Amino acid sequence: MTGAAVSMARHSTFTSVIRVAGDIVSRPSGAIGLFLVVVHLLLAIISPYIAPFDYRDLDPLKMLQQPGPVHWLGNDHLGRDVFSRTLLGGREALLVTGIATPVAVLWGGFTGIFLGLAGGRLDEILMRIVDAFLSLPWILKMLVLIVTFGTGVGVLIPTLAFFYGIPVIRIARAATHDVVARDFVEAARARGHGKLSIIWHELFPNVRDALLVEGAMRWSWMLLAFSSLSFLGFGVSPPTPDWGLMIADARGFMSFAPWGVLGPVIALSSLIIGINLTADALAKALGIDRAQKAPI
Repeated sequence: MTGAAVSMARHSTFTSVIRVAGDIVSRPSGAIGLFLVVVHLLLAIISPYIAPFDYRDLDPLKMLQQPGPVHWLGNDHLGRDVFSRTLLGGREALLVTGIATPVAVLWGGFTGIFLGLAGGRLDEILMRIVDAFLSLPWILKMLVLIVTFGTGVGVLIPTLAFFYGIPVIRIARAATHDVVARDFVEAARARGHGKLSIIWHELFPNVRDALLVEGAMRWSWMLLAFSSLSFLGFGVSPPTPDWGLMIADARGFMSFAPWGVLGPVIALSSLIIGINLTADALAKALGIDRAQKAPI
């Protein structure tokens, strides 16, 4: 490919991104969702510099202190500032899921595209394995690996990427079935192109939009899974601030000190809502029908 062709491809990609972003923002729900996501991403970056207190500071004299002008969201059961910990609580979740989500979409997407192209006995066998995985509760599957290999970012990222990539296989396979019988794929086969060439040049560009929407949804589900694991004690380790861990620590005091739970609950909920609203607007902008079911 010549330099001029590369430049034209980059310009076309940039133009497409601007068009889709403009379409998302033009929808009220999309604008609100994108705003929430951007705010959380910015806070994850700048929160260490704007948090009024160190998240590790303990003050026994301020245990379960009510919200006030100094501690806006009060203090937890160890006297730590809830507002500072809430600001910092999304950093670990966004780091882990921000890496695990594209990995899940890439490996699941290309596996699904390959199966949709290959078909035959291999497709049938692997899809039955996928069905078996999907029939089990996600929390049990992940807990088995986490208990076996331990907690920490090095375990959580591949675990989330693996298990959340499996449903992507079905989505990519379904989208591939809609494309693989078209004339340009048959023409590529007639020219003698191999499977990898057809996947990369013919199928992936036509399945990419569906994978982008699916990736946005997987991101929100991964955030919930990560927070759930932290809530159960299998995510980040104390004293690292994390929303799921904060909710777990404060649940025993909700009847008389609910402020320890309100901050992380509102933060996590607003991020999940923002991602889902953005994903819905992205699907509409790309013309993707999220209600369409994948064929068995």
